[in-house]
Amino acid sequence: MEPITLASDRLLLRPFTGGDTDAIHAACQDPDIQRWTVVPSPYSRADAELFAKKLCPGGWHDDSMYNFAVVLRESGALTGALGINRRNLPNTYEVGFWTAEEHRGRGYTTEAVLTAARWTFTALGGDRLEWRAEVGNLPSRAVALRAGFRMEGEQRSGLLNKGVRRDSWIGALLPSDLGLPGAHAYLPAP
Repeated sequence: MEPITLASDRLLLRPFTGGDTDAIHAACQDPDIQRWTVVPSPYSRADAELFAKKLCPGGWHDDSMYNFAVVLRESGALTGALGINRRNLPNTYEVGFWTAEEHRGRGYTTEAVLTAARWTFTALGGDRLEWRAEVGNLPSRAVALRAGFRMEGEQRSGLLNKGVRRDSWIGALLPSDLGLPGAHAYLPAP
């Protein structure tokens, strides 16, 4: 798929470029990003270059993951990253994100997740968008809840982060949660 840009009231979700390397590197020095996400720790400039110049374009090219730089419309400042990844089930995707420390608490990530979710359900034909986070990652869970994800439980050994299996929370958002039709009929349990 050709990379695209999405827009919300305050944000642009655009493809990463090599010009984002410094901002990615700076944001990923945050111990919370390194603790709760799968970014390498320590996080080097070479890691940022690999992400921006190879992994992100490669994901768009092979339709496996769609990574967006989340930037402020007014200033272009990088507030974070958001990725939509294909899952093994048809029409099922997973969202992941991090937020730069100086941009937390302003609702940017929730706005970005909702923008990307609508795109996933309409442009990609998604029927289910999953969110996962390690048990204890309360800020990520708060974003998911504000975006309307329904918490579905806890998975033992549900994540692999830096060579260690960890328990995870899982939640899901469906097209109907946003008033959108799904690609397939959905029959909830009685």
